[in-house]
Amino acid sequence: MSPKAQIPSHRKPRNSKMNTALRAGVTGGVMGTMALTAAAAPAFAADKNAPDQTVEMPTLSTAGSNARAAESLQNSAQQFQLQQAQENAASEAKEQAKENKERAKAKAEAKRKAEAARKAREAAQQNEAPASRSADRDSLTTASASAPQGGNAATLINFLRAQVGKSYVMGASGPSAYDCSGLTQAAYKQVGVNLPRTSQPQSTAGTSVSLDNLQPGDLLYWGSAGSAYHVGVYVGGGKFIGAQNSSTGVVERPLSYDQPTGAVRVL
Repeated sequence: MSPKAQIPSHRKPRNSKMNTALRAGVTGGVMGTMALTAAAAPAFAADKNAPDQTVEMPTLSTAGSNARAAESLQNSAQQFQLQQAQENAASEAKEQAKENKERAKAKAEAKRKAEAARKAREAAQQNEAPASRSADRDSLTTASASAPQGGNAATLINFLRAQVGKSYVMGASGPSAYDCSGLTQAAYKQVGVNLPRTSQPQSTAGTSVSLDNLQPGDLLYWGSAGSAYHVGVYVGGGKFIGAQNSSTGVVERPLSYDQPTGAVRVL
């Protein structure tokens, strides 16, 4: 006998009724499936012959959100471009304003300098640039000591009248142009009198005389003695000859045209 034969079996005996029910259920399920398939076949065949139909998928809510986000992004980009353009325009306007201001400032400065130069020229025509004070005093002393008396007044006056109509040029002493002291120096040199070059020492290079007691050949001055700013020569008949300014040049005029301050006699 096999050893296993002595060990009692613990499995329960099969229940014939349960097996029968299971088999019946399986059989019924198979048959039901077949019946369902047979019933659905005509409908499936009919659906196959039906025209194609488009099945619309529901629109997802994320599509609308994406569209709104894109629109917002575009609006933001446009606003940024507009702001950038405005900032650029403001910057350009600021630079232009600065350039205009600098240009106006330079123009005003140039105008100021031109006006100052014009006034300086006019002042120079009215007042010859003086030499240094010490040089003037030295020249004045020398001229007063060495200026000879006498001479030919007619020769002096003839020379002066020959210069009438010539130009006035600051610092010129002939023969085509003169300033006031350059003319008197050249005129008195014709008769052997050596005068200083400028009007300041010339105004004291002789004996002071009254304007009521003038003689032809007397030297006239405007300003004060020793610091005169203009000189000329009395030619008789109540007239004088002098290099007046750049507008008139060398002229012969009555004393009333420009009344002198004083006179000295050097002939």
